[in-house]
Amino acid sequence: MALIERLLSGRITKGTLTIHRPDGSASTLGTSTPNWPDIHLRIIASNAERRILTNPSLGLGECYMDGSVSVDHDDIMGLVALVRGNNPWESGGKLKPESPLKQAVSMALRPLRQLNNLANSRSNVAHHYDLSNDFYRQWLDSDMQYSCAYWPDGVDTLEQAQIAKKAHIAAKLHLRARQRVLDIGCGWGGMALYLNRVADVDVLGITLSSEQLKLAQERAEKSGVSDRVKFELIDYRDLAIREPQGFDRIVSVGMFEHVGVPQFDAFFRAVTNLMTDDGVMLLHTIGRMGSPSTTDAFTRKYIFPGGYIPALSETLAASEKVKLIHSDVENLRIHYAKTLREWYQRVQTIRAAVISQYDEKFYRMWLFYLAGATAAFESGGMCNYQIQYIRSRHNLPLTRDYMAEVEKEYLAKG
Repeated sequence: MALIERLLSGRITKGTLTIHRPDGSASTLGTSTPNWPDIHLRIIASNAERRILTNPSLGLGECYMDGSVSVDHDDIMGLVALVRGNNPWESGGKLKPESPLKQAVSMALRPLRQLNNLANSRSNVAHHYDLSNDFYRQWLDSDMQYSCAYWPDGVDTLEQAQIAKKAHIAAKLHLRARQRVLDIGCGWGGMALYLNRVADVDVLGITLSSEQLKLAQERAEKSGVSDRVKFELIDYRDLAIREPQGFDRIVSVGMFEHVGVPQFDAFFRAVTNLMTDDGVMLLHTIGRMGSPSTTDAFTRKYIFPGGYIPALSETLAASEKVKLIHSDVENLRIHYAKTLREWYQRVQTIRAAVISQYDEKFYRMWLFYLAGATAAFESGGMCNYQIQYIRSRHNLPLTRDYMAEVEKEYLAKG
């Protein structure tokens, strides 16, 4: 039995994986099963198997990127979903324990991989978000929401799901007209503009991406609200020094993943200082359903340098130090998997445009990233958390009923 087959032996039971080699030989793992894919992986380069086996977390992705392996019909989503789906995170089966030495080295190196000081934070953000606004515009929804959408019953399209996400978050902020809101990691401005429109609030959105800043400011001007919705290229740490306790509400969507464990304490101290004493914050972040770990090598190298997906335990432990009260915690579970599958399909439809703008390797890298992320949310240990924070236990109504009521009002506004 060849090495890859040995590695995967017993790990694929539903669906099939057929491995084709340059010499014409082939072997099949698993059993054809309804609703499970039958995947054909083709080994093209002679050194591909060695690269995959010696560094699994990087090897498959890099081999797929440079054409050393291929998947029939370019179904890298199917391949990753097949392997992950047969080995779900919550399966309850026995796990081979990580060696104490490997675990110790991995955790010891974690802070070095997340040195997100001011200079590193800017360069790390630019690596991903400054690719070009045109690239993201081609496959995101019309409001360019680059974070987990929300899929309640009756919502079938990505456009609807992103509107539902904004309404869901806005409702948890318990907004009042003319309040001052801070959007940390504002993206292309969609959330800030939405909050102003449905709740009549003033918003400052901050980002470290010059590309995002430019488009966000253009959108505010075009909407005629640039006097009330402003955007700035500034780090949250610098803003906390400049404007202590200046905001009634704080929202942060898809930014906390870029903070890094060494900065968790600084982040929560900064946001606490930025909030009024009766302030409310909503933190929307990818999270781990298990214990703290490390960022996988492919994501760290190619997608989000300096990024880290936090466990709920370490997020709450950091916020507790500054007496932020987590008044509500929601796990969105598979909502991001549905969102990522939509993005993956959209990127596939613009293959020629992406290759023309970048190249084939970049296109394959992006597909592998979206496929791997989807599988992590469908079968792995990833989820999305929405954590509502308050500084005073008296800040909000005694029950959660207000959330559903105002969410309906916001949804009616579109």
